[in-house]
Amino acid sequence: MSTTPDLPSVESLVPAWVTMPDLAERLGLRLSVAHALVEDRELLALRVGERNVLAVPEGFLGDDGPLPALKGTFTVLADGGMDDEEIVRWLHTPDDTLPVEGAPLDALRAGFKTEVRRRAMEEAI
Repeated sequence: MSTTPDLPSVESLVPAWVTMPDLAERLGLRLSVAHALVEDRELLALRVGERNVLAVPEGFLGDDGPLPALKGTFTVLADGGMDDEEIVRWLHTPDDTLPVEGAPLDALRAGFKTEVRRRAMEEAI
């Protein structure tokens, strides 16, 4: 995972990561189905840690699986030219102009999907 001198690492921005086996167990799925969630871009996973394991930011998960607002938000950001690492970084970077305290992910979790996607589209301009 790359980092630039003026940006914190993605690993440091994300408070907690869930490895793919732990994701499968948490959601009661076979590991192949958990991997399909990433392949279908309902979740994004990055290689993290000393062991370079594939993991998902824990904040992307609700009680029953991926947050429903994520897939479309991932699409908007990817269409704007962001790669998966940049998307994870953007969603976890604090923004004091949002209607809730925290990062765009916190705003999504609070129900501000339209506002977050509007800002995501602005990033693409």
